[in-house]
Amino acid sequence: MNKIFRNLSLVLVTGALAVSCADYNETDNFYAEPDPSVVAPYKDLAPVKSYIDREQYPNLSLGAQLKVSEFNKQELAHAAAVTNFDDVSFGTTLMSGAIVNAKGVMNFLDMKDLLDHVQEIGGSVFGSPLFANANQADDWLTTLTAPIEIIVEYVEGKTVNFNEMPVGAYDGTIEKGKASIVNYDDQNVLQIGTASNVRIIEGFEVDPLAKYTTTFWARSDKDVSFTITFSGQAVEGNGSEGKWILKSGKWTKFVIESQSAPDATEGYLRIENGKNGTINIQKVQVGYYPDNHRPQTAQELSDTINYAVTAWCEGLMKINEGRITSFDLIDEPIDANAVLDNGMFDIKHSTQKIFWQDILGSENYAPVVAREARKAFEENGGEAGKLKFFISEVGLEDAKKLESLNYWIGIWDNKGAKIDGINAKLNLSYSEDAATQEANKATLNKLLDNLAATGKLIRLSNFDIKYLDAKGASVSADKITEAQRQQLADYYAYVIKCYMTKIPNEKQAGICKGNMVDTSDPVGLWAIDKYSKDWVRTATYKAFCDALSGK
Repeated sequence: MNKIFRNLSLVLVTGALAVSCADYNETDNFYAEPDPSVVAPYKDLAPVKSYIDREQYPNLSLGAQLKVSEFNKQELAHAAAVTNFDDVSFGTTLMSGAIVNAKGVMNFLDMKDLLDHVQEIGGSVFGSPLFANANQADDWLTTLTAPIEIIVEYVEGKTVNFNEMPVGAYDGTIEKGKASIVNYDDQNVLQIGTASNVRIIEGFEVDPLAKYTTTFWARSDKDVSFTITFSGQAVEGNGSEGKWILKSGKWTKFVIESQSAPDATEGYLRIENGKNGTINIQKVQVGYYPDNHRPQTAQELSDTINYAVTAWCEGLMKINEGRITSFDLIDEPIDANAVLDNGMFDIKHSTQKIFWQDILGSENYAPVVAREARKAFEENGGEAGKLKFFISEVGLEDAKKLESLNYWIGIWDNKGAKIDGINAKLNLSYSEDAATQEANKATLNKLLDNLAATGKLIRLSNFDIKYLDAKGASVSADKITEAQRQQLADYYAYVIKCYMTKIPNEKQAGICKGNMVDTSDPVGLWAIDKYSKDWVRTATYKAFCDALSGK
């Protein structure tokens, strides 16, 4: 085994000498730098993961979540992750929404880079959700499930022949100016005066999805320009600024193609004449091509979505090459606002966009995607016995939601999905108000008891705890005191100990830290020094070490 060596130089961090240790951790063929700074009072602590008693807790894995881009930079976040945690996860950045474009092209370059590197250093990755409602390849699914083009026949519409009308007043709509039926060039025509807006055909129904063709013959004794509007929709002309040009002296055929405005309620074509001369209209015809699309049938949609499931799984597992063996199969499936007849919550469905389960069906959703993912995993170098699928969900402190999740997992398992575990996304806070904090603890303990009762592998993710003062206001990372930070660290330790106590050893799939370093909230094992911008260990780092070691 090779070792990670930290920089041996002395670093001045906020007035304290930071002395690095020679061997920080062991890994395969990798030299990690830079590492987070180590300053008093926590400089003598070893990597966090080294405090787990692997004999007593053989399945317990300590994870950290970060972005693919952060990891592939191989800078601070990367070094902290690989030296202190058993595995890394990458959230939405390895989901189909970040990888598949609207045409179905899959870009796995970043994923390949990180997996090659993780394999080289002997690390481990917990797989991002394979299927979900959010962060999916929505543009691709929209393209795949779009209506199908079909051949349609032209439909004859209305015809107006002004030569059949008597000379005199025009009984059509004159919105502005003058128009009348006159004898011109040995025939009766509709003559539109200068600076006049006139509907030359109207009174027909329009379909906003249909494409209309309006044909008319026009002549003028002068060169004129005019604009055209078809049922509320301006039609771009053959001249500048969208105008239509009619040269003087001869009859000219105009063919106008346009759809109506989306909110149009009546069909018409209006000419808005300029000031250069009159326009004479001989004959007008309008017809249309009906919408040349039809919705996909239920069978076609099923075939399409099943194709997409297979294509996504094959693409992902080809790059994976069996290296990631644990995945969230489905992310956040439960809809707490939809109740079934048996009192359980339904899974989510959508009327706004395509969800996989909308087409596959609630009961077949997990069995179908699990079958395809497992098949692709095994066909691309994966060992069948190592593959594990989890269902990740938020809000499981709601007993009914957890019961409903367990209900659906039971259905999916019976249909062959083989769900191994539950990945419970936490939403924790510490409160200075004693009564609130006791309630927080009670809720946590009940959640862990209920999770343990499912008999599944249990993983806790998004393990970040916010600090709230006695009035319920958040205390930010730049405002938290040393004493408050210690109270927060103690609660982190409490949660870890509860997990290790309440979840049977053989069912402990691990704990995943949401953020390794402080955000605007003091959630990190490290804080960012405001002067040097180095990562500096916090009391939470020590709390993790103590709790994992059983202290």
